[in-house]
Amino acid sequence: MDTACELNFKVVGSPLGSIELSACRCGLHGIKLLGQNAPEDHPCVVQRPPEELPEPLACCAAWLETYFQTPAAIGTVPVPELHHPVFQTDSFARRVLWKLLQAVQVGEAVSYQQLAALVGRPKASRAVGNVMKNNPVPILIPCHRVVGSGGKLGGYSSGLAVKQWLLAHEKGAGPHQGTRTDATPTRAGHQEAPTQAEYMKSG
Repeated sequence: MDTACELNFKVVGSPLGSIELSACRCGLHGIKLLGQNAPEDHPCVVQRPPEELPEPLACCAAWLETYFQTPAAIGTVPVPELHHPVFQTDSFARRVLWKLLQAVQVGEAVSYQQLAALVGRPKASRAVGNVMKNNPVPILIPCHRVVGSGGKLGGYSSGLAVKQWLLAHEKGAGPHQGTRTDATPTRAGHQEAPTQAEYMKSG
């Protein structure tokens, strides 16, 4: 949990402006888009020499670099371990975030209602929207690929202009395009909280 973890920070540049990464040695805690006008002397800078950074920070920075350069290639780079509290216990939010990471690929989009159905709660589209709003690791877990019904963009924590940019950046980059309708929930009825490795291998 956050209270038990010593967090380290790294600010990286991107086409969307500065992005702040936070992680402990166990895994990534957050990705925060600071925007184009973030000051260069932002206080949340790397707190240790680069060679002493926890592996999740380096892994996430490499993932983001690949994403912004060649989004279709992100399947060739490892996803950092995640250690934000939402990933530490089994919950609706955790299941939604993992399903989104697994099932909706670059160049695809899914509606809030469809994502709710993928986790076995077809009437929970509003709850899915709340999970997307509070996603601690946007871009990595692609809440920008979740759109409203009828082609509406829906919301995005960093603003609709950023959501539009990300979707345009991915357009045509992945093996599939359009709205996802054929994915099936994995590990149905599983009672224990699976590990990240188990989630990534399932589906």
